[in-house]
Amino acid sequence: MPQYKAPLRDMRFQLNEVFDYAGHYASLSNGGDATPDMVDAILEGCATLCEEVLAPLYATGDHEGCSITDGVVTTPKGYKEAYAQYVAGGWQGLSHPQEYGGQGLPMSLNLLKSEMMGTANWPFTMYPGLSLGCMNTVFQFGNTEQKNLYMPPLVSGEWTGTMCLTEPQCGTDLAQIRTKAEPQADGTYKLYGTKIYISSGEHDLAENIIHIVLARLPDAPKGTRGISLFIVPKFMVNADRSLGERNSVKAGALEHKMGIRASATCVMNFDGATGFMISEQNKGLEAMFTFMNTARIGTALQGVAHAELSYQGAVPYAKDRRSMRALTGKKDTDHPNDALIWHADVRRMLLTQRAVAEGGRAMIYHAAKLADHMVASLAEGDNAKYAEYDDRLGFYTPILKGFLTELGLECANLGMQVFGGHGYVKDYGMEQIARDARISTLYEGTTGIQALDLLGRKVLLQSRGKVVFGFTGEMIDQAKPYLLDGGPLGKMARTAFKRAIQWKVLTVRLMLRAKKDRDVVGAASYDFLMYAGYMMMGHFWLKQAIVASKALSSGKGAESKEFYTAKGQTAEFFFERLLPRADGHKATMLSPTSSIMQMNNDHFTFQ
Repeated sequence: MPQYKAPLRDMRFQLNEVFDYAGHYASLSNGGDATPDMVDAILEGCATLCEEVLAPLYATGDHEGCSITDGVVTTPKGYKEAYAQYVAGGWQGLSHPQEYGGQGLPMSLNLLKSEMMGTANWPFTMYPGLSLGCMNTVFQFGNTEQKNLYMPPLVSGEWTGTMCLTEPQCGTDLAQIRTKAEPQADGTYKLYGTKIYISSGEHDLAENIIHIVLARLPDAPKGTRGISLFIVPKFMVNADRSLGERNSVKAGALEHKMGIRASATCVMNFDGATGFMISEQNKGLEAMFTFMNTARIGTALQGVAHAELSYQGAVPYAKDRRSMRALTGKKDTDHPNDALIWHADVRRMLLTQRAVAEGGRAMIYHAAKLADHMVASLAEGDNAKYAEYDDRLGFYTPILKGFLTELGLECANLGMQVFGGHGYVKDYGMEQIARDARISTLYEGTTGIQALDLLGRKVLLQSRGKVVFGFTGEMIDQAKPYLLDGGPLGKMARTAFKRAIQWKVLTVRLMLRAKKDRDVVGAASYDFLMYAGYMMMGHFWLKQAIVASKALSSGKGAESKEFYTAKGQTAEFFFERLLPRADGHKATMLSPTSSIMQMNNDHFTFQ
């Protein structure tokens, strides 16, 4: 089984040397306590929790899964104790306001914590992870009474939270929601309906669960403009936060899933459950997007997590397992055959996993800085600044979620491939990583939905290409000083410079074509997202390569010469072996839509 070790060296390299998080935190109104010593202590403490408590439960939790009896869900053995340790350590409130019992640290620290936890045990991490979006929604849109009532126990982890959107007849198309909310004389509402695929909808880890639910009022307009948002607690909450009677919301079943079996995914039935409106009437979907964007960034972490864990499992196996001789001759002369790691194709797979894990980590760490500014602006009441960072982060979100989860799944499959037949059996743990990774491209919006959001909404409608032009400007500015460099760094810089120009021209071409043929958006969106992902990852690999090169030349880096050398070599691999994939996506998105749209619907048949 993969023995998870927190990748603290790379995390510190990116935090301290690539992104200057110390300076970043010093610039934030809520970053004063996030000193380098404090951040390092948090990393070390979380690493210990993940390596010693959460990682050992990863395989056993998958084997046992969750069970349900009369609406009561039982989590796998060891989960309750692990969650109790998590709560006792104060981990849930790391980045939430001190006024509600949190530590008030920047949001990015929570993402660092979530990355380690998710790599060690993604199914477990989903239980406290869903609460974060619930807290963000209550904090931003709840009234004073709601915040004071629900935030402290959510922040402490004493209670958990969920998001209840999907229904049997609708997934992404929330305009079809049928759950009803009937007003009561006392100002509350009675909710009737069924929600499906509700992660952490019912479990035995916490004494109360706060559901954030989308529903319609009786006189609500049709479509998305008629959806309101409600707080529905599992147990009613008294004014002193003590628990009252059980509410009429219950888990009807557990989904039988391909992966993340230790995470309780529930069918939730609302049979006249008492709810409390949050945000404004018929504006629930707008408020819910706070929850959804939080979840999407968290899901992007899953791509990095599974690439990292699969890499950590594959590397020791590739060094230990022997098969044939290397094509260039004997390498391990004391043995009759050579280790797998000497074979070029195995190295290709390992380097792909490493490039995705470390490149994806850089993408998320950059986006996390934007999220810090956004949250700080909200706390300061600076709506203009909040909107600015929200827009910038909105451009990153679909790329991070769609691209990184697709590549994370690829890397999980590559890990199985390194093991050969042993990767397909449960004994080595690699097939579990692949099964768990599969869901990441589906929930919180499939890759296709993320692609439509990116190209259709963010690029074409909202900004008319400006978001792309802004990012490509950053790519050009970073590459310019190194264009005349004669070594590998210069080669990468020149490639990044050319790609930035290519991306700008490509975006303009799609904008012009979409005016004449609306199907261009749907036909090109997936390839545009993947293309954008490779461009963005290339930008951040160049950033890492620049820092590594300077550290090698100056001899003043915090890490070893070997570390920086490997960092530069991984960057070269990305530019030469992975970035060229973008050319296929470019050609595909520019091809005519007729090959997709011309076939008669009746001809889609298997008879």
